[in-house]
Amino acid sequence: MKLAIVHDYLNQFGGAERVVASLHRAFPEAPIYTSIYDYERMPEEFRSMDIRTTFMQRLPGIMEHYKPYLPFYPIAFNSLDLKGYDVILSSSSAFAKGVKKPENALHICYCHNPMRFVWRYDDYIRDEGLPFAARVLLSVYLRRLKMWDVATSSRVDHFIANSVTVARRILECWGRDSTVINPPVETSKFSISPKIDDYYLIVSRLRPYKRIELAIEAFNRMRKPLKIIGEGAYGEKLKKFAGDTIEFLGALPDPALAQYYSRCRALVFPGEEDFGIAPVEAMASGRPVVAYGRGGALETVIEGYTGVFFNEQTPQAVIDAVKRLEAANFDPSQVRAYAMDFDSENFKSKLVDFVKEKYAAFRR
Repeated sequence: MKLAIVHDYLNQFGGAERVVASLHRAFPEAPIYTSIYDYERMPEEFRSMDIRTTFMQRLPGIMEHYKPYLPFYPIAFNSLDLKGYDVILSSSSAFAKGVKKPENALHICYCHNPMRFVWRYDDYIRDEGLPFAARVLLSVYLRRLKMWDVATSSRVDHFIANSVTVARRILECWGRDSTVINPPVETSKFSISPKIDDYYLIVSRLRPYKRIELAIEAFNRMRKPLKIIGEGAYGEKLKKFAGDTIEFLGALPDPALAQYYSRCRALVFPGEEDFGIAPVEAMASGRPVVAYGRGGALETVIEGYTGVFFNEQTPQAVIDAVKRLEAANFDPSQVRAYAMDFDSENFKSKLVDFVKEKYAAFRR
């Protein structure tokens, strides 16, 4: 079975790129096709992978300004020559699922989410804060892109959804069924600390839709320490209204990240995510989670057992949830034991079995 991995873009490292790394470990001989690859922003592990880019890699300013090149991505993935492969395994939240598979090949898509900027346009525009002229031009183009997105969903033979939430969206957007396999979490990197410090933690890309400003405002009011790990274009705006109990630590290497997880009072998870790996990493460290009760968090956090939920995205709702968490008792060993269900080895085993099963049926 000759297999190729296809991913949207490799210009930042987050949950989707962690999945790509796990796909590579599951199929180490498979090349990775992607639109663009910024090796300086990706972990060292990626430098030993066989990564093959499209013509977009040579476009001027693409690494810093990849969003204005939006119309080029469908063209780039349509242009990929994947002849000779038996299985195409795409990792997609946008364009990778649109590749043209070779004749007599099987296409399996691990879907992180249908295109957010197409299917949740109002939320995307609100979060990005685009000027009026840009919104008008974008809305015109996105109507065409939505048609392309629906049409290319038929190029996929089998969908894997990263969560029940995404499985519902795949059905709503494309009318397709899917199998849920939760993303991998390298739980072995995290452990329980005998000492807990007096701070709460956020681990996230600094993007508007993550709703980190809710947590900042809540912790400003409570005068409690909040440490924020991650980076992103929205970071400077967040820093402007953060009080003196809020600390921005930027991106950290895994060992330092694990230490901050293990010694925090709890992780704060204020946005609605498709799945959300950070809560599982916190739980693998024995720490509970304060989470917005929508989306993927409902599949990873158990109220009163591994964390608490708040049901409105307001600073006061975050404050009330923190108070409930502080009044409860969480057993770090039980919290970590629950997180083990999401271990990367479980992901690898389920994924490989799925690919082999579907390929065997396809060849009959």
